[in-house]
Amino acid sequence: MDGMTPLPLEARDLYRFFHVGDDETLALRGVSLSARGGEIVAVTGPSGSGKSTLLNCLAGLDEPDGGTVRIAGQPLSRRPEPERARLRAGSIGMLFQSTNLVQHLDVSANVALAQRLAGNATPASVDELVASVGLGLRAHALPSELSGGESARAGLAVALANGPAVVLADEPTGELDRGTAAHVLDLLRARADAGSAVVLVTHSPQVAAAADRTVQLHDGKVVAE
Repeated sequence: MDGMTPLPLEARDLYRFFHVGDDETLALRGVSLSARGGEIVAVTGPSGSGKSTLLNCLAGLDEPDGGTVRIAGQPLSRRPEPERARLRAGSIGMLFQSTNLVQHLDVSANVALAQRLAGNATPASVDELVASVGLGLRAHALPSELSGGESARAGLAVALANGPAVVLADEPTGELDRGTAAHVLDLLRARADAGSAVVLVTHSPQVAAAADRTVQLHDGKVVAE
């Protein structure tokens, strides 16, 4: 912690086990990770190293078997799902490879829904957010009508809808052309500059190079930072 102010994101000694028949897989083995406001942290490592499991635990979508996750000082682990969902809605922006868009709502309505779930419905900021990701002319398009790059930017607008304390992104530039990828990274940097902690899981050396700090996982452990 910095003085008496809690970090936006703090995870300590996370363990996660998976059982398939008689076999046990240790996906996370005592992983600790923290992120300060204004900081972009890239989590790297080979496939199967535990990156996605870690991100799911940080988001409260998966419960670690050991260890704790705190968001702005509030415990996310060991809480009922409705409580985790409320904390996610108000404090965590998520940009995962499985899209965070509701398919029957247009872009603006998806952003507005994210704000309403957090009790933060401010229609004027919906237009600003949609325009900031370059989709002002596509605000009323459905997800099925968007290109891959547009879907990624719309998902980012939803992730940033509430000015979250923490932004978690899984391969945020994985399917994007170079120009769109650069724009997404610029928007994530702007969010960090506004005070959020941003954690990215990536295989891309270019994305990792744009981060302030890199944490490397291997076999469920932090092997370099």
